[in-house]
Amino acid sequence: MHPVSRSVPGVGPLVAALSLLSLLFAGACAGSQSPGGAAEPGAASEPLAAHAAAGAPAAATPVDGDAAAHQGFDAQLSGYEYPYPVAVRRFQAQGQELEMAYMDVAPSGGVQADTQTVLLLHGKNFSGAYWADTIAALSQRGYRVVAPDQIGFGKSSKPRAFQFTFQALATHTAALLDELGVERAAVVGHSMGGMVATRFALMFPQRSAKLVLVNPIGLEDWKRVVPYQPVDAWYANELKKTPEGIKQYMTKSYFDGVWKPEYEPLLAIQAGWAQGPDKDITSWVSALTYDMIFTQPVLYEFGELRMPVLLIMGQRDRTALGKNMVPAEVAATMGHYDELDERTRDAIPNAELVELEGIGHIPQFESFDAYIAALTDFLGR
Repeated sequence: MHPVSRSVPGVGPLVAALSLLSLLFAGACAGSQSPGGAAEPGAASEPLAAHAAAGAPAAATPVDGDAAAHQGFDAQLSGYEYPYPVAVRRFQAQGQELEMAYMDVAPSGGVQADTQTVLLLHGKNFSGAYWADTIAALSQRGYRVVAPDQIGFGKSSKPRAFQFTFQALATHTAALLDELGVERAAVVGHSMGGMVATRFALMFPQRSAKLVLVNPIGLEDWKRVVPYQPVDAWYANELKKTPEGIKQYMTKSYFDGVWKPEYEPLLAIQAGWAQGPDKDITSWVSALTYDMIFTQPVLYEFGELRMPVLLIMGQRDRTALGKNMVPAEVAATMGHYDELDERTRDAIPNAELVELEGIGHIPQFESFDAYIAALTDFLGR
């Protein structure tokens, strides 16, 4: 039997006060990054040493919306400051050297024998940086927080020749936890990160204390209604993207057609790459990951999840891959999170659902108080 769903009103005005800090920052990267985007040698082996007393994001100037739309970034996001020190795990996979960037933030009171770890997994159009407010709130409540950039995203490597699978991303994430000495964690995934988190929980159930899915994508099997697009087609589409086009997509999909000025910082990474010197490689990697999302659904395995699961769902979310590739009458049936959420809850044996009314795709940005209350209540049980 599933717990009764809870419906929580959105908190619109809170965004300006709480969220600008949590996302996209300009200026030179902190000293943990070398000019090539990698941490200095040894950074990965002592991740908590530089910030054991962490509890609040590092001071940084939020990117102005207009500036974000015109500031180009290279593939490693040089010049884009994260809210906490960034370390790098170096490893070999698929015949090449790779670097996985991550933040590892200690509880504000220091690590204790019973300290629990929360693993935060970002969405496709974002990086670990947008978890800043979540990291601060969890650190202040005594949690250790690990927030990686998956391979192909954020400050991590962008390999052109790489087979992207959710299994590979989950395996790399588990190896990172091994290196950090983390045996178990509560796993939190947003958007595409929800698909990574689900695959991680399925592959490593003994390491997944709890699972939280925040407006995850992949709650419906798009390949059943959307014609298959080869990677070259995704790539051609990515090369055409502009900051204004990205904003229009986010408005229509993430926020159900309603854009607010405080959402502007969300454009920084994607708009920066669209105008950056490495647009060819960031576009190609994006195409590869679109193919992964489209062809590797996880929803058919929801019934195999055995850990406690929380779904935090903004009800105005209309995100669906391939909406622009199908007739209008088909597109109108896709991405209805206000219906998909209950279907997903019913498919997972031990799941509960918190619905956030009036909120779109990114609750941790749009309605932080309601989101963090639901998250910390669940983690604290």
